[in-house]
Amino acid sequence: MQAKIVRWSPAAPHAAVDALLHRPAFDAGAEQVAREVLDAIRAEGDAALVRYVKKFDGADIAPAQLRVTSEEIKASYEAVDLEFKQSATEAYKRIIHFSKSGMRKDWTIASPKGGVLGEQFTPLARVGCYIPGGAAPLASTALMTATLARVADVREVVACTPAGKDGKVNPYLLYTLDLAGATEIYKLGGVQAIGAMAFGTATIRKVQKIVGPGGPFVTAAKRLVYGHVDLDLVAGPSEIAILADETANPAAVAADLLSQAEHGTGHEKALLVTSSEMLAKAVQAELTKQTATLSRRVAIEKVIEHGLLLVIVEQLDAGMDLCNLFAPEHLEIMVREPRSWARKATSAGAVFLGPWTPEAAGDFVAGPSHVLPTGGMAAVFSGLTVDLFRRRTSIVSLTRADLQEMLPVIEAFGRVEQLDGHARSAKIRFAK
Repeated sequence: MQAKIVRWSPAAPHAAVDALLHRPAFDAGAEQVAREVLDAIRAEGDAALVRYVKKFDGADIAPAQLRVTSEEIKASYEAVDLEFKQSATEAYKRIIHFSKSGMRKDWTIASPKGGVLGEQFTPLARVGCYIPGGAAPLASTALMTATLARVADVREVVACTPAGKDGKVNPYLLYTLDLAGATEIYKLGGVQAIGAMAFGTATIRKVQKIVGPGGPFVTAAKRLVYGHVDLDLVAGPSEIAILADETANPAAVAADLLSQAEHGTGHEKALLVTSSEMLAKAVQAELTKQTATLSRRVAIEKVIEHGLLLVIVEQLDAGMDLCNLFAPEHLEIMVREPRSWARKATSAGAVFLGPWTPEAAGDFVAGPSHVLPTGGMAAVFSGLTVDLFRRRTSIVSLTRADLQEMLPVIEAFGRVEQLDGHARSAKIRFAK
């Protein structure tokens, strides 16, 4: 199976490119299923949870067994190999360093007449982290979510991840969740996990906010519970776009495209945009060659057929325009002087510059969270940061002179908006 190569320009669009650009952020079929499951969880609580765990995950678990025990966590420390422990610790340190460096600090400024204006940031009390574990045990996602919550000083960090048919959670997931600081871990995946965290049951108390990526069903469920809880962003099946010129290494380009195609849902998207026909053809050959060597070949071939495209453009500027229209979760820029192009990338969840910055480094260890917007939503959403685990509160403290200076403005707006009570609440303070 060969990846498709097409030509594109703003003046000469291509149907295959249009289809990729207009991919839906949400799956209508998944949303219908998610709605049914969520309604059942709201009505039945734990009974619905265990029913859907058995139906979707194949695990026969009683409500009292949903929460991972301290003994299970302890056993994970014995099951996980030393090399991974060292690697997880290194990633954990880098994520903490990046998160602390980017935290917004409380600030104040003086008002014109001696008062104080500013903002303060306070952690949420209880958040939920969804950690995919079906198609692949995403231990890195445990670090990329729960760690940020703890850096933000969230005291209750709930994590949900599916158990296998034996009722056990992957030990690498348990190890990394404990390392990251999760305070409660539940054997729940898919829509049922989102419903439990959003609505609460007798076993699981509801959270204030849900974060974390997922497949089409989790993404649909998150949208449906918005308002019952806060959410991070639309983080569905993985995506990558690569802008490359003739200097790029075709083997590396192909490997990076495949790194996102292998996630396993079949809904992943991958796009190469290049000004070099020679590179496009070399990458096409490399994709075929490398796919044959990968363990997730069947899932990858589905993406190559339905969700991967190699696009040739006349000029790199037009290529960057196309990448911005695609608004990918991940954007790699593999051209001469890649840093000069970074500011032109206006619609990407994360940007990776140069030949030595594979997206996989961002997935596992670089520092920024890999929970990023998908489905074209990078045009309007940003990725997960530590500040999304905190509430911003504005602070206003005025002096008498401040209010006196503002009074004519308050009265003017009160008159126009027909809110005379507003105007009086300010004016009455000056009554003798």
